[in-house]
Amino acid sequence: MDFVKLTNTMRELALEAGEQIMEIYGSDDFGVRSKSDESPVTAADEAADAIISAGLRAAFPDTPLVTEEQAVSHTQTVSTFLIVDPLDGTKEFIKRRGDFTVNIAYVKDGVPVRGIVYAPAKERLFYTDAEGNSVEEQGPFVKGTPGRTAPIKVSTPDNAALLVVASKSHRDQATDDYIGKYSTADMKSAGSSLKFCLVATGEADLYPRLGRTMEWDTAAGHAVLNGAGGEVVRFDGHTALTYGKRGFENPFFIAYAPGVVLEKP
Repeated sequence: MDFVKLTNTMRELALEAGEQIMEIYGSDDFGVRSKSDESPVTAADEAADAIISAGLRAAFPDTPLVTEEQAVSHTQTVSTFLIVDPLDGTKEFIKRRGDFTVNIAYVKDGVPVRGIVYAPAKERLFYTDAEGNSVEEQGPFVKGTPGRTAPIKVSTPDNAALLVVASKSHRDQATDDYIGKYSTADMKSAGSSLKFCLVATGEADLYPRLGRTMEWDTAAGHAVLNGAGGEVVRFDGHTALTYGKRGFENPFFIAYAPGVVLEKP
């Protein structure tokens, strides 16, 4: 894989998709409907998926591509591939909360090694550079001309006063019970893959997810967190969370800054 080309391509496509998403976000009709699993999908999801899929297939025709909106056709396992969630946080989008993201990642041998997370309504852009180090680009974001970037790095956590982030739309009692095992100084909620990025920047130390997620929900954020020195492990045994599983469904997991003493389930 040409990682310079990949970084530039992911950035361009994320910005282009974000532009289309924000155009629909500012309209009166999101074109909301329900998919077969009862989850919502909007015209923005579909428009962003079309933009990103076409761009990735043109740039990397020999690399398998998995996207949320086209995953029904992917029934076999795969270990090295591109994976896309064109609009993560559709519920946040519909509620006009702003916590939604564009996510593109490259998985190699089951590990997300490159990724980009763009939150157009929040004007935050996180990605791995060509060397695999994570950065946050400072806006305004211009297609074709990357702006100034700053390296991001996970915190050095204080286990007596941890900063925890959890889901905004999928919070439940099991999550609260698990968080209750830790000594926390601050607890915040965020939507979509932004939670991974908050750990990556040191704005949070710990993000536990005790709920259903798919690989396209997590791969880009996972890659950004990896590139900032963080880790993501399975909830049930604290082993590495891997990708390319049959059906692309994740187990429960914990994203964290090394130094956090993980509690058992």
